[in-house]
Amino acid sequence: MRQETVQRQAAGQVLPPELKVLTNHIYEYKKGVRRMILFTCNRRFEAFATQRLCHQSIDYVVQPAGKENVNVYFGRKECLDAIRLFVTRPLNELSPEEDFILGAMLGYDICAQCERYCERKAAACRHRG
Repeated sequence: MRQETVQRQAAGQVLPPELKVLTNHIYEYKKGVRRMILFTCNRRFEAFATQRLCHQSIDYVVQPAGKENVNVYFGRKECLDAIRLFVTRPLNELSPEEDFILGAMLGYDICAQCERYCERKAAACRHRG
């Protein structure tokens, strides 16, 4: 029932806020602003999101993100191939290095990524010692 509602809303151009974010991400990708995007949404939007990406001929990877959400990575094939290799567990379980790589691939501010890496690395060292 919920999926039908999402499809009806989408067909009528009355998109829920989560799907408006998706359409903006697709626009940015198509314009070359970013090479890869991570879109996290409720599972009820997964079919709509993947159908929209297929319709736009955009490669994607879907991974669970908790009980009710999914992570939809989309963009260049090279980026998604790398995601398939190293993002094989929940994002909060990535090593500091994997987290840094993912943030860089997503186009996050590199200085902020460096700060985050140093903080996570220091925390990992404190945890071990």
